[in-house]
Amino acid sequence: MSPDPPGNVSFDALHRNYRASLLRYFGRRVPDAGAAEDLTQQVFERLLRRGEIESIDHLGGYVFQTARSVFADYLRNRSSRHGDAHESFDEALHGDVDFSPEHVLMKRERLARVIELLQVLPERTRVIFVLRRLEGVKYRDIAAQLGISVSAVEKHMERAVAHLARGLEE
Repeated sequence: MSPDPPGNVSFDALHRNYRASLLRYFGRRVPDAGAAEDLTQQVFERLLRRGEIESIDHLGGYVFQTARSVFADYLRNRSSRHGDAHESFDEALHGDVDFSPEHVLMKRERLARVIELLQVLPERTRVIFVLRRLEGVKYRDIAAQLGISVSAVEKHMERAVAHLARGLEE
């Protein structure tokens, strides 16, 4: 940690003396460098909003006390918004998705058709399809849950997929 700057403390002095230490502090606690940079800037914002930082006796301790508070807020915010469950936008993966009204309408109509097709399937076939394709349950577990053989589960899945394929081709 850098020594406390004497006398009148400016933003430049704060930045110069504590930025690297704060980046290391947050870098050990958050997964990406962008988040560490953002949290470091939040510390500086809080210190500047407080004002009169030159009157603080142990500025270094106060800076890192503020950093702990910023980090606690960050964790609380991520937890309340289920931040770990979100996938970051990646241009390579998501960049070619068409969100035009026509495309959205077409996809909604297709989803409505799939739901309609699923509704006419026998109940057991529909349940097996939903368990496997939507909930990701393994064939073996579906068979055990329904008291049938794995082979029977496979046959129900084949019927469901063939029915959906025929219905969507029409």
